[in-house]
Amino acid sequence: MVKPFNRIFGLGDKSASEPEEETYNPDEVIQLPVKNIIPNRFQPRAIFSEEKIKELAQTINTHGMIQPIVVRKLEGEENKYELIAGERRWRAVQSLEWENISAIIREMTDTETASVALIENLQREELTVIEEATAYAKLLELQSLTQEALAQRLGKSQSSIANKLRLLKLPEEVQQALLNKQITERHARALIKLNDPEKQVKLLLEIIDNELNVKETEERIAKMESPSNSKKKKKTKLKGFNKDIRIAMNTIRQSLNMVSDTGVKVESDEKEMDDYYQITIKIPKKK
Repeated sequence: MVKPFNRIFGLGDKSASEPEEETYNPDEVIQLPVKNIIPNRFQPRAIFSEEKIKELAQTINTHGMIQPIVVRKLEGEENKYELIAGERRWRAVQSLEWENISAIIREMTDTETASVALIENLQREELTVIEEATAYAKLLELQSLTQEALAQRLGKSQSSIANKLRLLKLPEEVQQALLNKQITERHARALIKLNDPEKQVKLLLEIIDNELNVKETEERIAKMESPSNSKKKKKTKLKGFNKDIRIAMNTIRQSLNMVSDTGVKVESDEKEMDDYYQITIKIPKKK
């Protein structure tokens, strides 16, 4: 029987006319040597809590394996298997030094294996926001989906998916802090507003060192982005120019401020020459 999320993502659908070469029952629980199993190469979870693994191991030791792991055979490797689902259980059994583990063998492609691993973890809602964002990115790539289509299949809003994916554009240091739960997702989303990796990392360290909350972080960002802290050179006062020229210059300055308000970092330099007034404007190609 095809699992619900398999139907949603079109996994595991076999044509009735397609020949089956299975030498085992796909739903049969068998005992496999623990040493013959390798972790899932597509596992989205980057951090496993040793404390929770120990707690799970104690439960398994007391009550046994209630739910078997799911594996697939490795091509070209005799008696070798790759995990599809159940890595925490497999790690717990390893810590107990058991020789065998209850398992179900399934036939799956790399895409199917990756998708099932990602979806299983997303359903558990135990991933960090960065692991969740990475899982979304991989599903979009593996299944060739749009953000809207992925949101519909996972029962989430498109904006929720988009907000998570934006976190992957942050510097590695910020993403690692999220993984380690040193900052919250709201801290990270505030840092996105800076649009400058160096400033983002600098403020990240300040958040951690001073234990800034989200409101304090947003206030700090507002100060960093204020005109007094921008890279614009101090504007010289217009002297000896008629009213029309002053109006023209002020209009240009106001226009530059409007561009800056959109998040584009504009640098300007004003110089008063003998016969003319010179303004040099630098606008980065990338926002």
